[in-house]
Amino acid sequence: RRRRRKSGRQRRRGGCEGLGRKRRRRRKSGRQRRRERKRRRERGRERKIWYKTLEELSGKDPSEIAITLASSYGLQALLNEREMRKDLVQLLCQVLCKAFLSKTDRQTLQHLAGLIKHSGFLRTILPHYVMGMGSEFDLTRREQYPQHLDNIMTLLAEVLRIFPASSIQAVSMIAALFRPVINSLRAVGVDVLEQTEESLERIQVLVEHLQERAREGTLKSDNYSFITPQEDAPPGEADFRALPIYPTPEEFHQEQRPFLRPNLIFKRYASGLLYLDTHFRLMREDFVRPLREGIQQLLQSQQDLGNRDVPLRKRRFDDITVYFDTRLVVPMCTRFGLAYKVQFDSKPLKFVRWQNSKRLIYGSLVCMSCDNFETFLFATVSDRDPKELEKGFVQIIFSAESRRALAGVEAHQSFLMVETTAYFEAYRYVLEGLQEMEVEDLPFQRYIVECSSEVYPPAYLPMGDTYDLSAIAVPEFKSSRFHTLDPEAWPPMEQLGLDESQMRALQLALTKELAIIQGPPGTGKTYTGLKIAQALLTNQEVWKGVLGSSPMLVVCYTNHALDQFLEGIHKFLPDGIVRVGGRSNSEVLKRFTLGELKRTHDFRRGLPQHLRRANSETQSVQLECSLRGVLREQFLQRFISEEHWDSLSLQPKLETLVLTHFTLCFVIDGEMDEAEEEEDLIEIAEEADLIQAERFVEVSDTRHSRDDDRRKMEETVRDMAEMMLAMNLENTEIHAEQSEEGWEIQRVQKRKMKHRIRRELGSSSAMSEDEEDTILDVWTLSLPDRWRLYRLWMGRYRTELRMRAQKAEQDYQDAAERLAEIRLREDLCVLKDAKVIGMTTTGAARCRKALQEVRPRLVIVEEAAEVLEAHTITTLSQACQHLILIGDHQQLRPSATVFELAKNFNLEVSMFERLIKMDFPYVRLNYQHRMRPDIARLLVPHIYSELENHPSVMDYDNVKGLLSNMFFVEHNYPEEEIRDGKSRQNLHEALFVVALCRYLLLQEYQPSQITILTTYTGQLHCLRKLMPAKEFNGVKVHVVDKYQGEENDIVLLSLVRSNKEGKVGFLNIPNRVCVALSRAKKGLYCIGNMVMLGKVNPWSNILHTLREKDQVGPALTLCCQNHPERHIKAFCGEDFKHAPEGGCNLPCEFRLNCGHVCSSACHPYDQEHKKYTCNKKCQKVLCELGHRCQLLCYQKCPTNCLTRVEKIVPLCQHKQMVPCHQAPERFVCQEPCQKKLVCGHLCATVCGESCTPTCMATVTLKLKCGHKQEGPCHYKRSTVQPDCRAPCKQILKCGHPCPGSCHRCHQGRFHVGCFHRCDKLLVCSHKCREPCTRDCPPCPFRCENRCIHSACMKPCGQPCAPCIEPCAWQCPHQGCSKLCHEPCDRPPCTQPCTKTLQCGHPCIGLCGDPCPKKCRVCHHEDVTEIFFGAEDDAEACFIQLEDCGHIFESTSMDKYMGMDDNQQATEEQLAVKLKECPRCRTPIRRNLRYGAYVNRSLAVIEKVKEKINGVRSDIEAQKAVLKQQWIDKKDLEGYLPMAYIQIKKELRASHLTAKELWIMENKMASLERVGKLLKISRQHMSSGESFHFDEKVEEFLRWLMDCYQKFSEQQASDLQSELQRLSFLAELNARCKMAKDTGRGVKVQAEVTAIREVLERMQPFTLKDEDFVKQALKDLAKMLPSSGLGISDDERKMILSAMSLPKGHWYSCPNGHVYAIGDCGGAMMSRNCPECNAKIGGANHALASGNRVASEMDGAQHAAWSEANNMLNFGLMNLAD
Repeated sequence: RRRRRKSGRQRRRGGCEGLGRKRRRRRKSGRQRRRERKRRRERGRERKIWYKTLEELSGKDPSEIAITLASSYGLQALLNEREMRKDLVQLLCQVLCKAFLSKTDRQTLQHLAGLIKHSGFLRTILPHYVMGMGSEFDLTRREQYPQHLDNIMTLLAEVLRIFPASSIQAVSMIAALFRPVINSLRAVGVDVLEQTEESLERIQVLVEHLQERAREGTLKSDNYSFITPQEDAPPGEADFRALPIYPTPEEFHQEQRPFLRPNLIFKRYASGLLYLDTHFRLMREDFVRPLREGIQQLLQSQQDLGNRDVPLRKRRFDDITVYFDTRLVVPMCTRFGLAYKVQFDSKPLKFVRWQNSKRLIYGSLVCMSCDNFETFLFATVSDRDPKELEKGFVQIIFSAESRRALAGVEAHQSFLMVETTAYFEAYRYVLEGLQEMEVEDLPFQRYIVECSSEVYPPAYLPMGDTYDLSAIAVPEFKSSRFHTLDPEAWPPMEQLGLDESQMRALQLALTKELAIIQGPPGTGKTYTGLKIAQALLTNQEVWKGVLGSSPMLVVCYTNHALDQFLEGIHKFLPDGIVRVGGRSNSEVLKRFTLGELKRTHDFRRGLPQHLRRANSETQSVQLECSLRGVLREQFLQRFISEEHWDSLSLQPKLETLVLTHFTLCFVIDGEMDEAEEEEDLIEIAEEADLIQAERFVEVSDTRHSRDDDRRKMEETVRDMAEMMLAMNLENTEIHAEQSEEGWEIQRVQKRKMKHRIRRELGSSSAMSEDEEDTILDVWTLSLPDRWRLYRLWMGRYRTELRMRAQKAEQDYQDAAERLAEIRLREDLCVLKDAKVIGMTTTGAARCRKALQEVRPRLVIVEEAAEVLEAHTITTLSQACQHLILIGDHQQLRPSATVFELAKNFNLEVSMFERLIKMDFPYVRLNYQHRMRPDIARLLVPHIYSELENHPSVMDYDNVKGLLSNMFFVEHNYPEEEIRDGKSRQNLHEALFVVALCRYLLLQEYQPSQITILTTYTGQLHCLRKLMPAKEFNGVKVHVVDKYQGEENDIVLLSLVRSNKEGKVGFLNIPNRVCVALSRAKKGLYCIGNMVMLGKVNPWSNILHTLREKDQVGPALTLCCQNHPERHIKAFCGEDFKHAPEGGCNLPCEFRLNCGHVCSSACHPYDQEHKKYTCNKKCQKVLCELGHRCQLLCYQKCPTNCLTRVEKIVPLCQHKQMVPCHQAPERFVCQEPCQKKLVCGHLCATVCGESCTPTCMATVTLKLKCGHKQEGPCHYKRSTVQPDCRAPCKQILKCGHPCPGSCHRCHQGRFHVGCFHRCDKLLVCSHKCREPCTRDCPPCPFRCENRCIHSACMKPCGQPCAPCIEPCAWQCPHQGCSKLCHEPCDRPPCTQPCTKTLQCGHPCIGLCGDPCPKKCRVCHHEDVTEIFFGAEDDAEACFIQLEDCGHIFESTSMDKYMGMDDNQQATEEQLAVKLKECPRCRTPIRRNLRYGAYVNRSLAVIEKVKEKINGVRSDIEAQKAVLKQQWIDKKDLEGYLPMAYIQIKKELRASHLTAKELWIMENKMASLERVGKLLKISRQHMSSGESFHFDEKVEEFLRWLMDCYQKFSEQQASDLQSELQRLSFLAELNARCKMAKDTGRGVKVQAEVTAIREVLERMQPFTLKDEDFVKQALKDLAKMLPSSGLGISDDERKMILSAMSLPKGHWYSCPNGHVYAIGDCGGAMMSRNCPECNAKIGGANHALASGNRVASEMDGAQHAAWSEANNMLNFGLMNLAD
């Protein structure tokens, strides 16, 4: 060590000298680098573009100019010149301007613009040149300036368009000079071109727009290329009608920025085509950008994977959600066509609360790729179930193009799936509508495009403008018809029940073809809208005209607003309404939904004949049935292994085995799933459900049609389902069922069973084939495993179905699409007959084609200010003549996905708001009917300039229990961010709001009068957890955005945001603030960080207004209704506990009717205490003895006195405490019984009960095995004995003590296997976990071998497949040309790594190796810790082992790894195993640097594995032999069915080892012997002996077939002993049966008893026992010969010789006594047997009944006279046919 340290110091000293030399070399190389840069600059000057070059370029094609300039180093040098001649400036601008005319070179032009924007030319030279124009004296040059100015403006516009954010500052500075220069030129007589003025106006508009966005802070990046509204599409940009709606691969992989125009809000559009183009591009970009940028970010993360610590699966992306390992599970036949259930890896998403998450909601777009998005598939989410999502399942529908690409996708292909939350379906239909819309078909272009403020009457009105408004007038008003276009003819507003602004709105709506009505909060927008609708609908003859059928279309943004509006219409129009859209919550409108209307008999009867026929032809029966429930086993038989089918069929015949396989577990085993019991919480609409409700558009369903053809088709489907399905999950009726065994499946159980089955069928966790191979009896599996096995069968079934039915899927999809077209025609039949059609904006987008055919002439859009303009456009048809927009743009605006598009391109500005900003005539309703004045003044003038209060809001009662009707509580408790999504919560605010809500409920407010609002969805979940349903049921809890258009008496508002950074999020948007503050009628209470909010508008102004009346502060003042002088300051939720019952903390002191005093604290509710329950003790006397009631005061008193008193029980005379009302003779005495049982012990029951026959007193028991143990006394008198617990104590043949007990080891006959751990180190570096084995088996653990490409997934003991990918060990200095599994042919690189760590210090690793995670500076002590000796060298480089993370000095580690190749290596180092980490002994598998060593070791290890497992070919050959042997022993299946199936199954397993085959061969040999014994049992034993013998065989088989049976020395010995015992017992039983049959049993009774005692005793069968039994059986054989004749074999031969009769003359009587017949051997007469008097002989060669040929005498099979005997004699039996 000292020498090492000394050498280390020497090295350091030498290292310092070397470091100095290196530094000098670095300084020298630095000088060289500076000289090189200087030379490059000089060469750049040489290559610089000069005037002549530009002149030559100016005459060439724009594309050639652009490419030449972009590829020249000289342009950058020229642009960065500090000075430039004027003629060169002019020529350069001219050439650049011409280059930007190129139509195809977008990337090239982008590069040119990038060079210009950062150049000195743009920032210095060009401004000086423009300023110098005004003072130019050269007349000729001055005349050229207008053209030069035009070139400069064009150039600046192009740069600004491509790089708006980074070039606005420089361009705006130059643009400010243009106007003064032009004025100067005009002053000296220069004629400025009109084209120049237009260019100036264009660039000024663009500069002003961008400067405004820059001031707002929304112009932050160059993501888009701006197009000014007057420009056509830029060169190379396709027509918007030709653009694909779905993103293209080029958009994901290229850096092209889309060209966009902003939505114009202060000026008109140049043309209708430009208008449509603008909105199409903005809408498309709104859903494409998040997906595009998210995927680009994902691809970049994959490239940077090695340089970051955060794994890809844990990384969060800004614009997308990523799902890994996504696979197609099963196609689903849905009403919309063929959908797919897909499964993704849900493990990284355990934190997601799917009920509230916006992930994977209906309509969201997903993009799936398996090749880094070189190609991809698009799909939309078609169904979601939060419980299924937790397991990783979701249902999607692929786009048409992606469906075609699915044919080439492998069944188990893994995809990367990304999701964007944009509702793609709405985008798709709107974008398609914009592309299909012709400019001439766009209605109202005069106002929408040209922004004219002169509004014409509706086109239909001049033909007949007389209206009758009596329907909307007050009851006493009788109106007559009048001309609406005559202002003087209108009735007064009082008669119509309207205020002044509402009257103006009505007049505007009826007389103008495009009317806009703004309704601030509470002003009656819906009320006025309904008046307008009623006026139009009661005067339909005015606007329907000659066309007749033309319905009114009502469009609303939300389902709730649509329901509200249509319910209002229904009050005056009972029929003729059709509602299309999301799910309606209105019972009134239920019968008006499109689906319900189509189910009516009248509709079906009136449907055209061709539609009725087509509807029945487009169904797919079999695919539908296969997905409706549990398939019967007959359809799965081909996919179930033979053994499992046999096992399944062993059960008694039931209606369906598969269903019984599952229902038995449900009903008998009690594995029914029950929901976890938890406190019910208040129901709050989850955000995901709310979004889905708005997205979902009802698709009509014709399943309930009464049409005959349709009914036949439904019957066909039902019949097919009845045949195929064991349980049909589509059946809605659930009845109780009775099984054959007598147990009943109750309705509730069956409903739960169906729910469980539906869930299990949706699961994807199937059993592996390896697991399947280990199963013997499917009925022994647990319920989850049964389902996993069923899903394996179903997987095989579906795989084959998919292979055979690709065309069937396409047929189904075609059928679904045809059916959709047919349903569209049916929809049109309903819609055309309607008077009013109501739709959400989503429904209108989806039903756009239907609307184009229905051609509604009159359209009312409610909530129009919340609708994107493109949605409104596509709702309108060419036939529309009257459009009424109702809304309020100062409340909620349309929501865009991309913030930058919303702000910088005005995408969030609706048509409603845009037209108002363009000074389009509109009416604003001025009288609010909702808020008390205190609340209303928060809106005026901060949000609305004026808003008057209606008299009805002046008389509201004060809010009970609070000192103020409105109060804002301020605090500084911080918010918390929700992990999933960008939402937030604030627990302090949630606790305060819930406590305040509880307090208000105690003031006797109804729950329906209170609404809790919050600004973030994360707070909703926080609130829900604090609000149990039993207390808060009925209280509404909503997010502000979803409460637009609603109101309530009291509103509690939680603002959530509170942070040190002062970030308020969207709380600074006046529109949302307006909605939040305008929902309350009588009381508004808000909590938030007012100090932080007071720094932004409009909150600063609002808080100023609040402070004027002391309505803001840190605490809310509670005021007791019963004691008004008592006040409580509530700073937080805990403070409300000072008013526990809603009053104060004084006692109530009210005297109740029962005489007690109310024990509650002061409470404002139930003042008369009619609902109060007294919980004090009752004082009522119940009996003559004066006993009082023991119950509480409010409980009903019992009729009998239950007080216990002492009484004497007559039967036993014991004194007992008996209930007062009960007679003592009927009381069960509770004294201990004093009687003695038969055994002498006292009875353990009580005196009044019968004595027990089972004595439980503990005594010493002597067991049959000879052991003694403590146990219950009743075993002494019982034939049943307890299990012996005495330890076995036997030393096994392996040398270890037996771990079993006397009972478990079967009294020493079958010892429990030895569990002593082996723990030997295997060749793979794992420890052997087998219990007590001589030869360690192959390692069962999962293989840990892996490379950079893949990982081995086999068990560790099986051979690994070598990786044949190219070796990945490459660096700039050298590379390996071998395959991955081969030893590398390159040496390790010794060059230091040039990378810099995240800490800023240089990497301490080597080139081509992963950078160590530790730094020489930051982790100095860890890095320089001496291990090998050279770690403290300043020049040392280090290697980090990837398997364990330890760091080592590289040269020492290289030497350590190379020691195997060194002849001086020790024996221990030459062991066959992987090299290990010198510190922790972890095997080294993964470092590329040591791949050669690792691969060489692995090659040797593979050879060892092969030796352990055996040669594969030999094993397979041996397995084939054993298989054939077992097939040849088919007769064994009759005796040993389960064992036969198990062996057959085990022989099918793959990767069997030689040892496993040896074990199987031993089992087969043993089973063959057992089969022979069972054959003897069936044929030669009496029934009693056979039964007992079979029991012993069953015991033997259980031990033989046990999974732990390894045929160890002990196990083999025990098996052999017991098998020998069974063999002897079988022989003894057979001889006993023969002896009994011949009547000799009594003679040998003593001998048989002695043998049986040895064979049937419980002790082991020893060699001594074997010798005894063998000799005894020999002796017995002499007395009971095996022939069964009762004589010895010698005596039999002597008799045959003496009689000299041929074969076939000997016969036996019914009792087995032998006799002979002479002559021909045929029976011709009858006699009686001399032994037993039975009838023998016969007549006419026919034997008497019971007589037979005595084969045991002479071996004859047939009588001597018979034809069969003659054929045998002459060999005729062997002749061929």
